Order: sequence, then C-alpha cells, then structure tokens
Amino acid sequence: MLDKKYLTLKESVKLLLDYIEFRCLSFEIVSIESAYNRITYEDILAPENLPGFKRSTVDGFAVRSQDTFGAKETMPVYLTVKGHIPMGVAPDFSLNPGEAASIGTGGMLPEGADAVVMIEHVNVVSSDLIEILKPIGPGENVIFEDEDIKEGELVIPKGHKLKPQDIGALAGLGISQIKVVKKPVIAIILTGDEIIPYTEKVTPGKIRDINSFTLAGLIDLAGGIPLKMGIVKDDYKELKAIVNKAYELADIILITGGTSAGIKDMTAQIINELGEPGIIFHGVSIKPGKPIIAGVCNNKPVFGLPGHPVAVYICFELFVKPVINKMLGLTDKTYKPKVKAKLTKSISSQAGRRDFIRVYLEEKEGELLATPLLSKSGLIMTLVKANGILCIPEDLLGFEKDEIVEVELL
Repeated sequence: MLDKKYLTLKESVKLLLDYIEFRCLSFEIVSIESAYNRITYEDILAPENLPGFKRSTVDGFAVRSQDTFGAKETMPVYLTVKGHIPMGVAPDFSLNPGEAASIGTGGMLPEGADAVVMIEHVNVVSSDLIEILKPIGPGENVIFEDEDIKEGELVIPKGHKLKPQDIGALAGLGISQIKVVKKPVIAIILTGDEIIPYTEKVTPGKIRDINSFTLAGLIDLAGGIPLKMGIVKDDYKELKAIVNKAYELADIILITGGTSAGIKDMTAQIINELGEPGIIFHGVSIKPGKPIIAGVCNNKPVFGLPGHPVAVYICFELFVKPVINKMLGLTDKTYKPKVKAKLTKSISSQAGRRDFIRVYLEEKEGELLATPLLSKSGLIMTLVKANGILCIPEDLLGFEKDEIVEVELL
C-alpha cells in the first residue's frame, strides 16, 4: 500500500513554489555578445525604427506606382531611367512623374518612389528607357522604414530567455548592452562515506563521484552557476559546517545522499537548523526520487536529493529547475519536446504514485518504438542509453505492450 503521508508531485511542486519569490535575483549589465540564453531583467524598447528606410525586396526598378497603372505586355508603360541606386548608398535624387531608378534587393528607395517593379516585368529599351509590362500597387516589393518595428515599441519583454534571433534583433537596433538577471549560484554538496573523487581508483565498497558532474551540467543548462563544495563524510559536524559555508556563498543548496531513513540521516536536521521555515516536505509519491527533501531557509531554497544518479536527475528536473526558473523571473512558456511511440513491452506502476521510466526510442519500418530500460535508480547507464522519459501518472497502473504512449525527449 502507498504511504498516504507523501504528497503528490503536483502538490509538492506547488507547495514549494509558493515559498519562492519571483525574480528575486539582482541584475547585471552584459554585452549582447555574452547574452545568449540569459534572462532579460527589464522590457527592451526599440530606440529607433527598423530598418529605418524604405528598401527593396527584389531586383528591379523603383517607381511611382501610379505611373504603372494600366500597363500590360501588349500596351506597356514607358518610363525614363533617372539613375542607378548602389547598395548601401542613400540616393541623391528623387523620382518625378514618369521616372524610374534601377535598384537591387535591399537598396534604399529614392524620394517619390513607393514601389519596385521586378526585373522580370520590365523590358529594357535603352540605358535611359524601360517598358513596364505589368501594373504594380503602392508598397509592393518594398519594406517600409518602420515595418519591422517602430521606435518605442516593445522588442523583448522582461523575463524572456534570449535566443540567437533576439540577439540579432538587438544588434540591428544598435543595442550593445542590456540588463539580464544574475545567474544563481548553486552549491553542490556530496555526502557519503562511500563516495570518492572520480580521479581515484575504486576499491571494494567505494564508488566514484557521478552526481556532482550530472548536477553541474544540469545547472549550467538551467541558467545557473554550479559551485562544487566537495565530498563530505557522514559526520554531522562536518556536514553542518560545509552547509553553512554553502549558505553564505550560494543562492540554492543541493545536498545529495543522506535523505533515506537511517542512523546517518542528518540532512533533514541540518536543513531545519539552517533557517525558517525549514523543511517544506520530505518525500513525494514519485519513483525514482521518493525520499527527496525540499526546504526554504530564510528565503534560500535547500534540497536534499537522493543519492542514486537517476533519482538525482529526475528530482532536479521536477523540483530544482522550476525553482531556478521562478528565481530568474522566467516568463516564457516552456514546452518539452514529446513524441508518440509504441511500447515494446508492458510496464506496471503503483496506484497513487507517479513513475518516470527511461526508454530507448528507435524507428523500425516507419514506426517509432519505445523500449523501457527497467533498472534500479542507482545505475547511471540506463540514463545514458535512454533518449526519452515515459511518465506513468498516479491514476494509472501502467501501460500495456503495443500501447501508444507519449514520451518526453531527453
């Protein structure tokens, strides 16, 4: 039977986020070259019109559109070619009735012109005379000076994660520096007498550090700065000292190991002693990751993550990442890519518990198949081999073989 004291995933995440202040981190000013994937701290408004001048979208002839009305191949309109407009140069003449100017794609229209006739619809009679074979309307084949964006309009809202195209737009507007939310520093503390640095040789009973590297990568991808605090033995005084140090240096603290019941379970006690209100919840009805601890100590989030590598990954995505997003003030809607696939074997779950199953996706004969990688959460290689995660909701007892399921891509 499921232990009723554990919160559901939805309940626990909501409870936790209620304690987190939105956009509680300060800002810094950075150049746009280093602003990729950063979160905007304030609205960015256009300081000028873009592109700033009327430009052609085709190769052809700039004209006064009314001069082309009635033109057709059997009865063309004749216009005098007043000149040529080189790329990157503002024309030093204007068009009068009956005049045209040759222009390339991206060229600036002269005064008086309001359209561009494509070269395909023009017959060049001589260097200073053309025939227009098709009428054209005002604004046709033209980008106007404020068509991309007008001065004073919102370019990028605050709380937006900057994409490459956003940086390109800022450069096009001449914006070189912007305010972004400071990246949160996230401390990683490993606990356990059995953990050794990855550089050491494994002896019976010892395992190399996996979790600090997994977490450091996840933190970097989530927009934070990982701060590795090292490996701490299962000693209360030593662990408390390193947690206190992390509390001074970091915005979020992650402690791996020490969350399961047992005589060495000190994480919960230390979190409660760190500040108010302390632990928000201990244990959630999920698998893997059931024994997770989440606390807030004087407005600083502190997590006790399970020691198993797969559980660490799952708990970070489910609990730590939403906290980071709220602290950053991220307002973008985030959508994880998902696909439909046919399950290659049946999998079961416990009622009232949400299970996260690693799966391997492969296409065979035009059909996408999902093969469950069933193993204990202490084995990292299933996560390495997996390219998707299948969630079994609390109200289901599993999925049957050949059932079409929704898989979240890793």
